[in-house]
Amino acid sequence: MSLYIAVVEDDPGLRELLVEELESAGYKTQAFADAEALLLSLKNKGQYPNLVISDIRLPGISGLQLLHTLTERQLLIPLILITAFGTVDQAVDALKQGADDFLTKPLDLDHLLVSVGRVLEFHKLRDEVTYYRRSQQQTEHGPAGIIGHSRVMRQLYDDIARIAAVDGAVLVLGESGTGKELVAKALHQQSQRAKQPFLAVNCAGIPAELLESEFFGHAAGAFTGAQKARAGLLKEADGGTLLLDEIGEMPLELQAKLLRVLQEGTMRPVGSDKEERVNVRIIAATHQDLEQKVTEQSFREDLFYRLETFTLKVPPLRHRGDDVAILAEHFLQRVNDQQQKTIRGFSSAAQERLFSYSFPGNVRELQNAVERAVTFCDGDWIQDQHLPTRMLQEASQRSELAQSAVGVETGYWPTLDQVQSDYVQRVLTHTQGNKQKAANILGVTRRTLYRWLTNDG
Repeated sequence: MSLYIAVVEDDPGLRELLVEELESAGYKTQAFADAEALLLSLKNKGQYPNLVISDIRLPGISGLQLLHTLTERQLLIPLILITAFGTVDQAVDALKQGADDFLTKPLDLDHLLVSVGRVLEFHKLRDEVTYYRRSQQQTEHGPAGIIGHSRVMRQLYDDIARIAAVDGAVLVLGESGTGKELVAKALHQQSQRAKQPFLAVNCAGIPAELLESEFFGHAAGAFTGAQKARAGLLKEADGGTLLLDEIGEMPLELQAKLLRVLQEGTMRPVGSDKEERVNVRIIAATHQDLEQKVTEQSFREDLFYRLETFTLKVPPLRHRGDDVAILAEHFLQRVNDQQQKTIRGFSSAAQERLFSYSFPGNVRELQNAVERAVTFCDGDWIQDQHLPTRMLQEASQRSELAQSAVGVETGYWPTLDQVQSDYVQRVLTHTQGNKQKAANILGVTRRTLYRWLTNDG
């Protein structure tokens, strides 16, 4: 792919000469008579040049002012300045302020191409070093490839290390998309069972009538179609770790048999009259409120207490601060590689949307959003319009709510309780009355939400 160079020169003859020389060397070019035209193009198209060559003296915004504007907008675009002999001191000062090189008039075209090649090569190497450092930082943030260095994640890493050393059942709690399976893998990798199998199964993804056979296996002839014996997941994971994702969806009768495995270390395949010993660490994960399910008698109390001895809570993305930026950068580089693109990053507007969004779908939602943005971005920088519509809508709704929550025009100022009550009702309207979704958006447990609603009533 040809590199793109923007030329900013008010002298038509010199502008044409620069374009002709650069294109003959294999570069794509776009010419501008002044800096304002270049900045407008950057704003409208979102496609940034690999290099800008600009005269230092221009009508309107000068070359130096252009340098400052690019710096203020955090646009890391290399800049070569062209200067008359009498303004060399000014050009040297520009180098100190961040310009990459300067050329003096009359131009030596061979020197021009050497300078362009040198500056582009330098920035290519700098970008590669930056990418390498980011990759190294990201792989070192946490175990099992977990990315993030926020305070809550560092605490999670500490808890994982402590619990991994204890060979007991573990309950991993967290909203959908927070990375509960990665946490389970981290527990396994840091445990004494690390060299043994790690298997994962989603209890909600298997029909209830097949779950028992899937977990415990079956004897030959146990049911129609069972022509030969089959080992279940518990046997396949023997010596290692078995993750039971969405444990809250497991039928009650199967919960009783799982409890026996935890208490006695024995199991009986479907259709068999023989007990078999198993040595497997059970990690259960769920986004549901198991205490509430115990109250509703849809989850066994004894199994709950057996599992909750060692509990890990995976924080939602909205509580992880700067991890949003680190994760977004990680996903950008990965999708860049997958789609063979070279998008350099996120514009200021796109960053603002990402950092202010609540991410009800957590890390998985961020990953999908970045993948979509890369797909629709044809420039060098992801703009806010490349992000999913819901991210833009939430920002708009938040602004409307802020304006309606206080009586700037009417002079009526509601109490904090009234503002909270109004906001909770708006969220419930948005979720069409789904209290679990509302609790996720509000960042509270469903029990807390029920208490708020009861107090309001």
